[in-house]
Amino acid sequence: MTMTAACSTGNNEDNKRNIKMNGIEVYKAINAVQSEMAAHGISKERKNQQQGYSFRGIDDVYNALSPMLARHGLCILPRMIARQCVERQSAKGGVLFYVTVEAEFDFISSSDGSRHTIKTFGEAMDSGDKATNKAMSAAYKYAAFQTFAIPTEADNDADAHTHEVKGGMDIGDIANHLAAIESCSDIDQLRTAREQAIAAARLAGDQKAAASFDAEARKVKAKLEAA
Repeated sequence: MTMTAACSTGNNEDNKRNIKMNGIEVYKAINAVQSEMAAHGISKERKNQQQGYSFRGIDDVYNALSPMLARHGLCILPRMIARQCVERQSAKGGVLFYVTVEAEFDFISSSDGSRHTIKTFGEAMDSGDKATNKAMSAAYKYAAFQTFAIPTEADNDADAHTHEVKGGMDIGDIANHLAAIESCSDIDQLRTAREQAIAAARLAGDQKAAASFDAEARKVKAKLEAA
């Protein structure tokens, strides 16, 4: 599962108010870190074993940023605003926890207390108890990438692993749609039940279920027309 994150720094008016009310030292510190990052970057030295692509891990970001943050008096304080967890099934029948977190990061200058807040969304999957940790790492990593414009020179990290989620419809949902088709008492009702069932199957990417719904609808239609 490739982690994902979205970043927002607010609109122009918000940014102007930040500068006017809070000072500019935080922006000087951010720019100083950007300058160092522009010269060094963070290389993609880690590799996703399932899909074979290279990526920059959260530890790489911490290792590169920590001395620069200390040197320029810049603090990054995280705050989790919301968390959503969905349980899914892996291709092998196991349980996967899919977590999305909404996070805010206060970038604060230690010299005058001025700050700027960045919002990110992080996503990750894990079969154990690490999904939330990975999602928080994703949010932090991409907040740093986008704030400091970190270039490339080419585990708790969501990019390190790819989970295969089981495709197709749930058995219970298939049974419910088949029952709805079988219980139809007229052609119009049957047409609606068939369309709903096939739409659900296509949404789940389950062609076998869609074919089963169509075949059952044909049988019921034949019985209704013969009655």
